[in-house]
Amino acid sequence: MMEAMSIPLPRLRYDLDFMPSPVPDRPGLLIRDPHQYSDTTLIIPPPLVECLRAFDGATSELELRATLVRLSGSLEVGDIVEQLTSALRDAGFLEDPVFEEMRSSRHRRFAEAPVREASHAGGGYPDKAEVLRATLDGYLRAGNGVSPIDGLIGIAAPHVSPEGGATSYGAAYRALDPSLGDRTFVILGTSHYGEADRFGLTRKPFRTPYGDAVTDVGLVDRLQRAAPGSIEMEDYCHSTEHSIEFQVVFLQHVFGANVRILPILCGSFARSIYEGGVPEESEPVNEFIAALRELAEQERDRLFWVLGVDMAHMGKRYGDSFDAAVDQGVMAEVAGRDGQRINQISAGDSRGFWELVRQNQDDLKWCGSSAFYTFMKTIPEARARTLDYGQWNIDENSVVTFGALGFFRPLSSDLAG
Repeated sequence: MMEAMSIPLPRLRYDLDFMPSPVPDRPGLLIRDPHQYSDTTLIIPPPLVECLRAFDGATSELELRATLVRLSGSLEVGDIVEQLTSALRDAGFLEDPVFEEMRSSRHRRFAEAPVREASHAGGGYPDKAEVLRATLDGYLRAGNGVSPIDGLIGIAAPHVSPEGGATSYGAAYRALDPSLGDRTFVILGTSHYGEADRFGLTRKPFRTPYGDAVTDVGLVDRLQRAAPGSIEMEDYCHSTEHSIEFQVVFLQHVFGANVRILPILCGSFARSIYEGGVPEESEPVNEFIAALRELAEQERDRLFWVLGVDMAHMGKRYGDSFDAAVDQGVMAEVAGRDGQRINQISAGDSRGFWELVRQNQDDLKWCGSSAFYTFMKTIPEARARTLDYGQWNIDENSVVTFGALGFFRPLSSDLAG
């Protein structure tokens, strides 16, 4: 028994979501699995939060028991140790065989599924088509009126909850002309949990309450052939990622259920942010951008670009020491810094944009930076007009910023000037 208790406890998974419990009568630390390998949500009571440090792959059960004795002042802690360990294990929150089987099962089910099922219907947006239609009509009416943009080739829209980003969603999707409906919409979405410096593709159609959007398999295959070392094919991240799903729903709302898409998840360019240099100094990034640029040049006006991107993430939820409130205090400064980055995007200055992202190792935590940069390097002549900018308190302590942009190709005389 003593020998068994001296074996290190499994490591707590690093890729879980941790946040203060939102339940008033159940304080503590809420833990959930953003990958949805597990459907369980745990709330760890405040006295036990410190005990989570023991699940580091090096600390033994004996040492955890000693910690609990110190915290509780009681020697009778065996049941607490067992309950905590069992709860984490059964939830799939530990790096152990239970979790490995959960992950393998989920990956296998997604790979074998004929469609990418809606993951956020009934949560991020209504799961009934008639209710969804009325809701999105309201969001589009909420968007600021914009004058038509000549030569429009793409938009940037938020991927924050549509309710929170309604005016920016509305501004972005109101800019789309019905004549664009026959294009393939290349959706560059943030991959919140995908591998850095990699791009996630899938051949699956995307199912929503409106029906099935058609993935352009031919274009997927061309990218896979051209950049195999940079692509995660049938990327499981697609199964739960909202940054593309929300754009698909809006595109279907505007153009019909059978809209044609090329969904691309853009992993973070963390290596460049933390180690220096530009993203394409990473061979996988360089390979993929080159392949996507060639595709863009060959297909040109048969494509339309949609970026599912948010901007800054500030406040307690995102690891900051301060509370954040829309347009107040630090968020007024953040708006100015967001504006500087948007100006670089609008001017087509990819290097200037990335230098701003790299400042302070992206303390603004722009989760859309890799998608923006990929687009700017793919179509370097593109310029942008800001259609909307907004901030939203995702909770009482934290703020997400976002906006709507319209991308266009200026006349050659404008570029020369």
